[in-house]
Amino acid sequence: MTQHTNRKDEHVELAEAFYHERRADHFDAIKFVHHSFPTVNKENVSLATRFADMDFPFPFFINGMTGGSDKTYKINQDLATVARETGLAIASGSVSAGIKHPETAPSFEIIRQTNPNGKIFANLGPEHPIENYQRAVDILKADALQIHVNAPQELVMPEGERIFDTWLNNIEKTVQTIGVPVIVKEVGFGMSKETIQRLSQAGVKTIDVSGNGGTNFLKIENARREHQEFAFAEDWGQSTAISLLEGYAIHQDINLIASGGIRNPYDIVKSLALGAKAVGLSGHFLHLVLNEGVDETIAEVERWKNTIQTLMTLLSADTVTSLTSSDIVLMDPLKTWCEARQIDWQSFANRYH
Repeated sequence: MTQHTNRKDEHVELAEAFYHERRADHFDAIKFVHHSFPTVNKENVSLATRFADMDFPFPFFINGMTGGSDKTYKINQDLATVARETGLAIASGSVSAGIKHPETAPSFEIIRQTNPNGKIFANLGPEHPIENYQRAVDILKADALQIHVNAPQELVMPEGERIFDTWLNNIEKTVQTIGVPVIVKEVGFGMSKETIQRLSQAGVKTIDVSGNGGTNFLKIENARREHQEFAFAEDWGQSTAISLLEGYAIHQDINLIASGGIRNPYDIVKSLALGAKAVGLSGHFLHLVLNEGVDETIAEVERWKNTIQTLMTLLSADTVTSLTSSDIVLMDPLKTWCEARQIDWQSFANRYH
């Protein structure tokens, strides 16, 4: 077993071990204003959305975190089965293992083999040469490329990356040359409006803000260290809700994706109302397939679709885009953050027409 393969299995085991410690309480500080007369009927509510120059039938998808070992081969096969049966898009975990150790490539290829007609995103870090990005896309026959940025994880990871000043330029070159849509995503530390602006200036059109509250890769990497000396920093970064507010504030023509700590369909609808085009879930689906199996995970997805449609009806939103006209009251700590960052938090409360 290679070091890379062993690390991938450790990530899965630790993510599952920490699953019940996840926190995403900032979503609880988002309150919809209830209006008593919905103006749409449930049967007319569409869950379709669009981002990364593609159309999707549902506004949530399976975000990736696995691949690179025999154990993750089976997990990716199960997740791809869920995606195929429910119509959800799916992303792989980082394909770096499949590139550095070709014998592990089947643990990624199984996603496309299982789900031949679905929307699939390949995933890789920001330090790779263009040929590696192309290889990742080829391995999965991917419809888009996710480039994950994860400086806190890399710095705490004992064998992690230590050079970061080339990342943004490398992303810009990749956007210009790769030939498929590029999604840049955090891995659970959130994004600032400054980060989103810099990515937009680099030509990135789709950004997954991926805030804290879900799978905590700083905590996972700290658990792999002998002395666990970064325990004090395990709450590093912005929440998904704050990151969406940061992105909403800059009013640029970008597609935001929300991920990190999504607990239920209510969190999905709140994310969409804050401007996200779609919502990605990784830890929740990983937990389900590991503990409940494929069939129950499929059933959960179908329940979530119905619940989202119900909530949208209550909000008189017949499309995902129209959710951004719903009235939202932002409570503390979101209100305090917005005041400090000069984000007009009060404007969210009076959007309904």
